[in-house]
Amino acid sequence: MYSNKFRPWETAALLALCLTLLSGTWAFSRQQHLASDLIRLHVIPVSDAEAEQALKLRVRDAVLQYLRPLLSSAADADAARVLLERALPGIKAAAEEASEGRKVTVSLGPEDYPLRRYGGFRLPAGRYESLRVTLGEGAGHNWWCVVFPTLCLEAAETEPLQSALEGEDYALVTEDSGYALRFWLVDAWGDLMNRLRP
Repeated sequence: MYSNKFRPWETAALLALCLTLLSGTWAFSRQQHLASDLIRLHVIPVSDAEAEQALKLRVRDAVLQYLRPLLSSAADADAARVLLERALPGIKAAAEEASEGRKVTVSLGPEDYPLRRYGGFRLPAGRYESLRVTLGEGAGHNWWCVVFPTLCLEAAETEPLQSALEGEDYALVTEDSGYALRFWLVDAWGDLMNRLRP
């Protein structure tokens, strides 16, 4: 005769599955909300040779110098995206001028990022809008930062970040917050999604 009662281990497994799904849904939502307020810059050099790594930093500096006045008028990430999209040819020209003849590719779109720590804050793994500058084959170790709000040069300063993010998002990413478990969930979920994407 069949019984409708769950065994204790079946109940525990069902509860664990429900908690996992709820945690995953919350983490995905938080990461997506956080990512919608940020645009990241990703500079990828030709190779790991010392000269190419140094060149990567010169290209980074040229791109940031070009972007600083451009993004100073952006009120939010949506406005910054529009400005960046329109400025892609100028960004490419600035990068090419510093690239010493290397082929330069510039694009704006979603990109997967691992956990990254910057001075007084950290960003969880996940998919973020990204201004990507690739030199040549782009086979070297990369460099990244947050280009909006403008945190690339002042990575240890959290004031621009605080003005761009809502209270809970800001508390989630700052090192001194009490959100360690929540941050871990968001980062673990973002990392899992990065691994599952083709």
